[in-house]
Amino acid sequence: MTIHPPFLGITGYSGSGKTTLLEQLIPQLTAKGLRVSVIKHSHHNAQVDKPGKDSWRMKEAGAAQVIMACDQRWALMTETPQPVSLAYLSAQFDPRLTDLILVEGFKQEPIAKILLHRQGMTKPLPEIDENVIALATDYPLESSVPVLDINQIAQIADFILHWRNQFNG
Repeated sequence: MTIHPPFLGITGYSGSGKTTLLEQLIPQLTAKGLRVSVIKHSHHNAQVDKPGKDSWRMKEAGAAQVIMACDQRWALMTETPQPVSLAYLSAQFDPRLTDLILVEGFKQEPIAKILLHRQGMTKPLPEIDENVIALATDYPLESSVPVLDINQIAQIADFILHWRNQFNG
């Protein structure tokens, strides 16, 4: 069963440039007509709210969910008693606004992934499993999957667009 919109993971060790790559890829992909959404996992206790703000006060009072809205955007903050799944998180996106969900983190999820690695890293290239559809590196290497130049954002964007279009074929 195909997931609509599809997930594409951007994975790699800490320091491999995942966030920087996403930051550079998103404008390229949106310029090509894709509506991109992002799910980023953090190992830290992320706080979107600030103590003392009205939405924080509602959470502290016991609200399970708080929506903060203004004319330009809205955000839904949800307190969860345990970690939530990638499927649950993706269901929160409006499908009318999303053609592709880029995922940073959730490396154990069985989704298509581009694996990042840099030559200067002290850790070796991770094992390439059946979910890795490409590597993005700053050095040449032989691989059973396409090897993309991590510094050529347009090349990576074209690869993603081609991969994404297979879902509409």
